[in-house]
Amino acid sequence: MNIKGFDALAKHIPELNSMAGRMKVAGIALGSFALTTAYFVISDKIPTWTIDSEIVVLALGFLLISRAFTQKNLFIEKYGAGAYRHAALRFIIPGVAVLFAAIAHIAYMNGPKFTPAWFITASHILGWYWLVVGAALWLRSALTFGADNIAMLYLYHPEDGRIVNTDIYKILRHPIYAGAMRVGLGLALLNTGIFALSFIPFLLLGFFGWVRLVEEKELLARFPDYAMYRKQTPAFWVKPRDIASFWKFILTGNAS
Repeated sequence: MNIKGFDALAKHIPELNSMAGRMKVAGIALGSFALTTAYFVISDKIPTWTIDSEIVVLALGFLLISRAFTQKNLFIEKYGAGAYRHAALRFIIPGVAVLFAAIAHIAYMNGPKFTPAWFITASHILGWYWLVVGAALWLRSALTFGADNIAMLYLYHPEDGRIVNTDIYKILRHPIYAGAMRVGLGLALLNTGIFALSFIPFLLLGFFGWVRLVEEKELLARFPDYAMYRKQTPAFWVKPRDIASFWKFILTGNAS
């Protein structure tokens, strides 16, 4: 397939080399998304469960993906060259699908709504802004980094890792997550519900905890200079001086 990084990913996930195998992988992702969404539809019928369910499911998504990190040595010992395949099919793909479902759920979370006309108008304007910016940032970042980096192939096969030469890393440490966070914020504002808007701090905290407690621990161990880079470059939110470069990246794919 003509997708950046797909061939490297298919090298370690044999299912991606055949139509039947790709359907299996898609089935895992779509099945995880559908089951999570079905749970939300059911749990939303009990208003007091809505925000609790959202927090629990978000945490579950991060927990699933984190197992690919915490079980790495065990999987390598048990499966050898096939360790990444098992981690991806068991943890990474379902975990990402659960996170997607949790973020999508923000759009239709139930609960009381804010009713003042001025609030609804302002909320919808800001909501569409953050949704479009977040989706554009996520898509641009995904196209730039490639399927192998998004699927964390580097975790098990650093020898196959590609160095992504992009100036966005001078502006944001985690543009993919930054895009997802903006999408979630936009959906909450479009929802205009008290529960949806109240969940946003938990969404931000979830991504912050993920990068600090899981992903960046791996990066700090692998790259000695990462600690200094982390001090100099924000994770998700652009410094005012870099706003023009941020928009240039979204529009052109080049931040310089």
